Amino acid sequence: MLNNLTSSIDFQGQALSLRAERQRLIASNIANADTPGYVSRDINFAQALRDATGGSALRVGTVGRLDTTRTGHLAGNGASPSSANLLYATPSQTSLDNNTVDMDRERASFADNAVKFEATLRFINGSVSTMLAAIRGQ
Repeated sequence: MLNNLTSSIDFQGQALSLRAERQRLIASNIANADTPGYVSRDINFAQALRDATGGSALRVGTVGRLDTTRTGHLAGNGASPSSANLLYATPSQTSLDNNTVDMDRERASFADNAVKFEATLRFINGSVSTMLAAIRGQ
């Protein structure tokens, strides 16, 4: 019963962790915009979310977990992107210093990801509020 209540929040938690990681990657790209030879990175969000949720982002109740072999181990959430999901950006314009950061693309990606991060937070907040209201009987 409890698993059914938390499966949606677990899925959104996975998505939130991946959004945070993507925001970190984009911020790193922006910070290295003037670094000679720096290659812009990003993640395939859809694939990373499928990997984190056990193969299908549509199956909300199936959340990928790491095995715990001892009682002191914490269960992993499986939400960090694997190296297979990290992608290199294709430069839209060549540069003399071989830097592939396109600031217009990075700013747009940063803003888009921030909006989606906020939407995920609001969804989690709404789900928790609904559960609390149901528990209180309101």
